[in-house]
Amino acid sequence: MIETREAISEKAVLIGIITQHQNEKKSEEYLDELEFLTKTAGGVPVKRFVQKMDKPNPKTFLGTGKIDDVRNYIVSHGIGTAIFDDELSPAQLRNIERLLDCKVLDRTNLILDIFANRAQTSSAKAQVELAQYQYLLPRLTKMWTHLDKQKGGIGMRGPGETEIETDRRIIRDKITLLKKKLTTIDKQMTVQRKNRGKMVRVALVGYTNVGKSTLMNVVSKSDVFAENKLFATLDTTVRKVVIKNIPFLMTDTVGFIRKLPTQLVESFKSTLDEVREADLLLHVVDISHPNFEDHIASVNKILDEINSAEKPTIMVFNKIDAYSHETIEEDDLVTEKTKAHYTLEDWKKTWMHDLSKENVFISALDKSNLDDFKDLVYDEVKQIHIQRFPYNNFLYSEYE
Repeated sequence: MIETREAISEKAVLIGIITQHQNEKKSEEYLDELEFLTKTAGGVPVKRFVQKMDKPNPKTFLGTGKIDDVRNYIVSHGIGTAIFDDELSPAQLRNIERLLDCKVLDRTNLILDIFANRAQTSSAKAQVELAQYQYLLPRLTKMWTHLDKQKGGIGMRGPGETEIETDRRIIRDKITLLKKKLTTIDKQMTVQRKNRGKMVRVALVGYTNVGKSTLMNVVSKSDVFAENKLFATLDTTVRKVVIKNIPFLMTDTVGFIRKLPTQLVESFKSTLDEVREADLLLHVVDISHPNFEDHIASVNKILDEINSAEKPTIMVFNKIDAYSHETIEEDDLVTEKTKAHYTLEDWKKTWMHDLSKENVFISALDKSNLDDFKDLVYDEVKQIHIQRFPYNNFLYSEYE
């Protein structure tokens, strides 16, 4: 079983690259997200290192000169952890750790670590543990050198802290056992879904930290854990909701993220099944985030991968209370208007106006426009309900 510990003021440097596939702006956005991930894991980001290169060095990810810069900074400032924004190969991980002489994590390891610390139920813990073992398997030679009980902190919440004789065969056996356990859990969850009756199923989907759980709490009048951190919710939560005269089931699912580790997509199959089997998706977007369009694209990519992109969907643009934009003075004839200057009304006139999917702008936190949201959900759920159970049409007459 995975042990969890809090990382206490663990100082870290963040490392990214600029390539032909990832320009300077995109690199900065990813590092902003990596910083948020690091803070969520309990670390303290103190400096960023970025190098422009055609492609990562296959041996050390960064070039020799940049690695030297990172090492000198780590030594002179007493830094214990270096976190890379991309997944490192086992060889890169070993070489970099030898050169930097500190703990080295990549984005995948960091996300897995956060999941390990957030997992609460047996299902979530098993899913995270499986993902961690799949990540660790090709890295065992390197990992055993520091996975001891004396070292803790971010990235060290993983399995394997028993004895050094644990080898690949044992890890493979554990992976097999976990897969069997998750297969049993999946069957149980499938039965639970079938036993929920004939109610319409609505699933909340979206990028991590966009306010899905807060919206769930407001609409279902429940108390789902929610906070301003990445991956606050790992476990799937299902609540019965009634809007006007229609009862339906609402599911809160784990948030997505750019560069989501493939190990997590595989291990969190049961969570994704809630999305696959939903009748209606509520795609929640943090409209106040400067990169919300990228977040939408990332979520749509994952929905497409699990064959759910064509489901009936309502786009819910949340956090309008936190939205802000740059202003241009009336007499300013030089400044070109960009997306940074868009008001919410401006956004509504862009591609959002041409959306084939319904959309609504709300604030789940201060409950702005929630009546519009409920009316829209009611109309969509009603249509699905009528198509599925036409004999119940008389239920809606008093609301027409």
